[in-house]
Amino acid sequence: MRLMHTMLRVGNLDRSIAFYTDVLGMTLLRRKDYPEGRFTNVFVGYGDEGEHAVLELTFNWDTDRYELGTAYGHVAVEVDNAAEACERARRLGGKVTREAGPMKHGTTVIAFIEDPDGYKIEFIERRV
Repeated sequence: MRLMHTMLRVGNLDRSIAFYTDVLGMTLLRRKDYPEGRFTNVFVGYGDEGEHAVLELTFNWDTDRYELGTAYGHVAVEVDNAAEACERARRLGGKVTREAGPMKHGTTVIAFIEDPDGYKIEFIERRV
């Protein structure tokens, strides 16, 4: 078994693709429209879907906003330097919601940003 992807519903597909590719540096892997179902699926990630877990961005053509609920946590991305990743995200229009620093009750350096729909993205600094 392996983890294949996580699906996020997005309200504006172009804005979300720009965030995940430009701000987070992911690659647009594939895109398919489903006119009969009135939705589009886009897959983005840091590597080939056959070897890496990716994100599926689902855009329902008739919905421009979603309630995130209280069960959703975040997507984690490993970075070399969390402070630099925050600065890069901010420079490219990302919203930093927690600056880089040690996690509560621990020493791992983390930070958080939000995607255009309010989903949390955690930067976890790689340990050397």
